[in-house]
Amino acid sequence: MRLLIIEDEQRIATYLQQGLVEAGFSVSLAGTAADGLQQALSDEPDLIVLDVMLPDLSGWEVLRTLRAAGRVLPVLFLTARDSVEDRVRGLELGADDYLIKPFAFTELLARIRTLLRRGQPQQVMTHLQVADLEMDLLKRRVSRAGQRINLTAREFALLELLMRRQGEIFSKALIASQIWDMNFDSDTNVVEVAIRRLRAKIDDPFDVKLIHTARGMGYRLEWTE
Repeated sequence: MRLLIIEDEQRIATYLQQGLVEAGFSVSLAGTAADGLQQALSDEPDLIVLDVMLPDLSGWEVLRTLRAAGRVLPVLFLTARDSVEDRVRGLELGADDYLIKPFAFTELLARIRTLLRRGQPQQVMTHLQVADLEMDLLKRRVSRAGQRINLTAREFALLELLMRRQGEIFSKALIASQIWDMNFDSDTNVVEVAIRRLRAKIDDPFDVKLIHTARGMGYRLEWTE
């Protein structure tokens, strides 16, 4: 998924870009309304994170221009203005969500994922497959090349996360928050241990490896021919 952040405060923009890239998104930055509009209209991102207070035009004007051009992609406003009137104005112009600064990055990430899911058809998935690795979500069973693989509840949850979004890189921090519901501590090796144990079960006995390490970034599950 491609995201566009239109934010004139470089420190905030860089922080958001780094976190969202670690979460598996492709992220572009724009520091002005003019640059943001140009990117939004030419690159067609899947979602825009839009600051209200920009140096050339307000975020409201950016949104008005996008909607007038027929762009219906989700737009999430970021602003320090927390009055009800400001929020109503943004929503009436066609904003999809509104987040007040300062905010927790985890909340922003959750809201972005929710907005992206809204436009997608909902279907109940009961079976996941990557190459010869299969996961039955109803029976909670995993097999590879027809061989049953026994996993702990935590290993099953970790594998499900990786299989649902195959090819995406998951940082250690994101895995820790999703699987252990905890903030990642660089002094702990809980994620590395979990990945190592999972590899021992689904990769080590087979020639083709599915769990890959992206050095300095995290882990992904992918079948590469």
